[in-house]
Amino acid sequence: MNTKQSPIKISATDANQRFSRLLAESEQGHEVVITRRGKPVARLQSIHQPKSETHDIGSPIDSGIPDFEIRRELIAYCRKMNDVGLNQGTSGNASARVSGGLLITPSGLDYERTEPVDIVKVDMEGKVLRGHRNPSSEWHFHCRVMAAKPKAGALLHTHSINATTLACLGRDIPPFHYMVAVGGGRDIRCAPYATFGTEKLADAVLEALEGRIACLMANHGMIVLGRDIDDAFKRAVEIETLAAQYLKALSIGKPQLLTVGEMNVVLEKFKSYSAWADPKR
Repeated sequence: MNTKQSPIKISATDANQRFSRLLAESEQGHEVVITRRGKPVARLQSIHQPKSETHDIGSPIDSGIPDFEIRRELIAYCRKMNDVGLNQGTSGNASARVSGGLLITPSGLDYERTEPVDIVKVDMEGKVLRGHRNPSSEWHFHCRVMAAKPKAGALLHTHSINATTLACLGRDIPPFHYMVAVGGGRDIRCAPYATFGTEKLADAVLEALEGRIACLMANHGMIVLGRDIDDAFKRAVEIETLAAQYLKALSIGKPQLLTVGEMNVVLEKFKSYSAWADPKR
C-alpha cells in the first residue's frame, strides 16, 4: 500500500515561525516544500524516510511510449559521447531505425535535459510521425543515409576534436593503419563541404559513404553507422582514435600506407566483425 503523503507547501516567512513544527512534520514522513513568492526554494525530507528509486532517463510512467528502450539508449549514448569527448554541448545527433521510420534526437536540446518523450519519430522523408519537438536539423542526411543503408540500425554524428580537425583540412583518413577498415573500406573519405541541414550535404554524405559505413564531413564532423547505437558509438571512438593517431603521424612525417592488397586482406578478416555492413549491400 502506498503511504506517501502530499508535500506541505509553506512560504518562507511562515517557515521561519513554524520551523520546529515543520521538523516534526518531516520526521513523520511528510515532504515539506518551502516557497518564496510562490516558487519552491527548499525542501525538508526526513533522513529516515526511504529514498524512492531514481531513473536517470525517463520514468516508469514513460514506459508506455513506443520504442521506449531505444529512446533511452539514444539519449544515454548521446550523453556518453559528450562525457568521453566525442562531442560537445548540443552539437552532434543520433538516430535509430524502428518500425515505420527513425527515432532521432531533437534539435537544440541539451542531452542532459532530454527525456524519452523528447525523441522525435520521423518517416524516411523526414515527416514527423510522433513528437512535440523539432527533429535534429540534420534529419536530411539521417533519413537519406538510413534509407540507402537498409542494414544499418543506427547513425551517430559527432564533432569530435581530431576527426573534425582532419575534416577542416578536407583530408580523408588513408590506410595508414589497418583499423581504418572499421569504416567499411580501405579509407575513410571526407565529403565536400555543404551547409548543415541541407539536401546538398545529404548528397555529399551519400557519395562519401558509397561502400562505407563512416565518413568525415568537410569543416563539420564525423558520421558513423552501426548495427545499433552501441555499435555506432564504438566505431566512432575507434575512428576518433585513428584521427588522433594520423594527426600525430603527420606531425612527424609522411605515414607509411598499407597497399590495396594488404587492406583487402584486412577487410576479409573484418567480415565477421562487420557482417551486417557488407559494402556490396
